[in-house]
Amino acid sequence: MNIALKIQKSISQALNQLFNHEVESEKLGLQPTRKEFEGTYTFVTFPYLKISKSNPEETGKMIGNFLTEHCEEVAAYNVVKGFLNLSVTDQTWLNLFNDITGEKNHGFAPSNGKSVMVEYSSPNTNKPLHLGHLRNNFLGYSVAKIYEANGYEVTKVQIINDRGIHICKSMVAWQKFGNGETPESSGLKGDKLAGKYYVKFDQEYKKEIAGLVESGLTKEEAEKQAPIMLEAQDMLRKWEAHDTEVYDLWKTMNGWVYDGFELTYKQMGVTFDKLYYESQTYLLGKEIVKTGLEKGVFYQKEDGSVWIDLTSEGLDHKLILRSDGTAVYMTQDIGTAIERFKEFPNQEKLIYTVGNEQDYHFKVLFLILEKLGYDWAKGCYHLSYGMVDLPSGKMKSREGTVVDADDLMDEMIQTAEDHTKELGKIDGFSESEAKELYATLGLGALKYFLLKVDPKKRMLFDPQESIEFQGNTGPFIQYTHARISAIIRRAEDLKIDFKKSIDTKKIVPEKVEKDLIYLISDFPEKIKTAAIEYSPSLIAQYCFDLAKEYNRFYAELSIFNESDSDRVCFRVKLSEQVAKTIKAGMGLLGVGVPEKM
Repeated sequence: MNIALKIQKSISQALNQLFNHEVESEKLGLQPTRKEFEGTYTFVTFPYLKISKSNPEETGKMIGNFLTEHCEEVAAYNVVKGFLNLSVTDQTWLNLFNDITGEKNHGFAPSNGKSVMVEYSSPNTNKPLHLGHLRNNFLGYSVAKIYEANGYEVTKVQIINDRGIHICKSMVAWQKFGNGETPESSGLKGDKLAGKYYVKFDQEYKKEIAGLVESGLTKEEAEKQAPIMLEAQDMLRKWEAHDTEVYDLWKTMNGWVYDGFELTYKQMGVTFDKLYYESQTYLLGKEIVKTGLEKGVFYQKEDGSVWIDLTSEGLDHKLILRSDGTAVYMTQDIGTAIERFKEFPNQEKLIYTVGNEQDYHFKVLFLILEKLGYDWAKGCYHLSYGMVDLPSGKMKSREGTVVDADDLMDEMIQTAEDHTKELGKIDGFSESEAKELYATLGLGALKYFLLKVDPKKRMLFDPQESIEFQGNTGPFIQYTHARISAIIRRAEDLKIDFKKSIDTKKIVPEKVEKDLIYLISDFPEKIKTAAIEYSPSLIAQYCFDLAKEYNRFYAELSIFNESDSDRVCFRVKLSEQVAKTIKAGMGLLGVGVPEKM
């Protein structure tokens, strides 16, 4: 039951009958009434003054009178300067509520037969995941969940950057300074061990540069001639030639890193359906370059390098293949995209979750794919997001100043434990239940805080603010769910039969109850909009608004002290539906909600 749609149809009839003017009902704007005015939906009359041949207020009154007479959903109206505010009948609200509670998965669409691929994470195998990866993973995973809720079949993928000079840096440093150290012997996770030697490489490289500069070389010359960098470059050449010793070391160290990543992803609560590896895809686009040259999409310079001219699109000339025939990232990304659409031909979209420093790269990639004649390129989308800062400032991987993802998640769980104990919210919990609660709250606080901000915006992550039980935080919403769960348990103990449909003739809902029904009914629309805008922040804001409205309901109205048994039943049932909706909404963010606190 869509109240707005029914009212739009009636407004369309009103315009036809009152002013002899036809407008398709879907094109009629209907917006939520502002809080300071009476009503649920507002219709703006100004665009229709020419056909009404009257002023805004009079036009509103004429349409309002028509609706109260001919639309059973409209109970009353008021006009404020050409804004027609419409109040919905109590019967309509209760019928809508019964419809919602009768649905199996309110807000979630059935399968639409369409497919989407979402790429996220895509780490390097020379260091552990950090705070930026947390925003990336939570964002990509949440968008995947939101598309699933809209009826799409979603394939979650990542491409692992497991080759290149940066990987060889960790390998060279381990060879020179590692003394055979392993994750087992060091007690370090494998990704942290690789990261340790990436930092070590940078430290030794700087020392060598300083020494060479002291001996008379310029800084630029020293950077090129530093022995440790020459060793890394030599190792890369050997890797590309499949040198057995180098290849074995590469597989061993990458294996350590993958084991480490797996543990981090498990704690994050994100999963993947397919993994791609750069070592297997970096040659993919080279064949496509030949096709592009034949079609005149690319051109070749005298030195043999291949380029594309995008100046007519307001961009520049972009390198596609080096003069020595080696691929660049663009070559690889062209080939990987084509490969993915061959493998999953029914995809409607391919969504890349990558930071906004790559905006230009993806603009060029999608343009090239279109110029090569791939129609599906129009379905490629760069889910661009801003950097995450901490109060302490920006992070740098090679200097070892990155905020490690594992450490941050552990800290958030510890902070949740300290905060929860301080507030005394774990009475009657066993040790294992308490641990589970701390993890749910700590990780929920982290995810929610990183997802509540519009993805496009750069953000400051404040761990202390994120864990608060008041304000726009994960724990506030989680606590609301736990509060409702306690109400449900009490209702069950009191043998209140709240599972049956509400008898709409016996209930007159209060305003706050109608506001809650309205919010719950808006959940499907919020899920649709969040997919269209690729923005989990819309779901986060919705969950906060719903939790806030429920707490207003809880403060204003009694549940178990209400003398009317039908009202008690209705309020418990309404509470249950709020809890279900909060759980479903937070689930789209990858955030769990506790049953008790």
